[in-house]
Amino acid sequence: MRYSLLAGGKRIRPVLALATAEAVGLEPDRVMPTAAALELIHTYSLIHDDLPAMDDDELRRGQPTCHVRFGEDVAILAGDGLFAEAMRLVLDRQEGDPPHVLAALHEVVDAVGVSGMVGGQYMDVAQSEGSRSDIRHLHELKTGRLIGASVGAVLRLGDVLEPATITYRRFAAEVGVLFQIVDDILDVTGDEEALGKPQGSDERHGKRTYVSVFGLDRARELAAESHRKARAALAETGGRTARLEQITDYILTRQT
Repeated sequence: MRYSLLAGGKRIRPVLALATAEAVGLEPDRVMPTAAALELIHTYSLIHDDLPAMDDDELRRGQPTCHVRFGEDVAILAGDGLFAEAMRLVLDRQEGDPPHVLAALHEVVDAVGVSGMVGGQYMDVAQSEGSRSDIRHLHELKTGRLIGASVGAVLRLGDVLEPATITYRRFAAEVGVLFQIVDDILDVTGDEEALGKPQGSDERHGKRTYVSVFGLDRARELAAESHRKARAALAETGGRTARLEQITDYILTRQT
């Protein structure tokens, strides 16, 4: 568990949670347990994604994947353990009114389950042809929901009410799509050493990506569109969003 969790990575999800807290007037330290839990869950998903039955990748975050280093049995248990520890971390350490803490945890768990990440992963491995619009829905579930929960869980902890939640959630949805489009672009154009994982993995597995469906140039245009929409949504929130704006710009221009 520690081997995969502490190997590095961009920490986009916890950073988004901390920046959202700042935007809505919460002390970032107040949401740290939930932010950390998001990273535990993300790492669990990477361990399981890399397994031979899934993507069968041998490199992650610049080092051998968990199953290569410790065996498939231990890797499966490490992923399971990280998910359980994420739940315990929120329930044991997250301060706040119990209804708000439970609402935040519900936000996270719903984003991970069959109506979120796991459902999107199933669509991915099922490899149905689908339409161009389907690929956005697939990645809204597989990647976008957990990124969205990084924002939504904090809104719950802070008991932020509508209409502010609507614009923050619109921002979160576009950031999730933006992250995936850029990920698909980097899978084709990125440097393997910088990425810390095999380049061209999606193509080798015949997966439908924004690049394979739309082409590289159109994928870049779609990334720019999602970036503009995300920044526009932030402008409507009226919060202290400078750090969220920086994160959004980083996601568009990242090279790893």
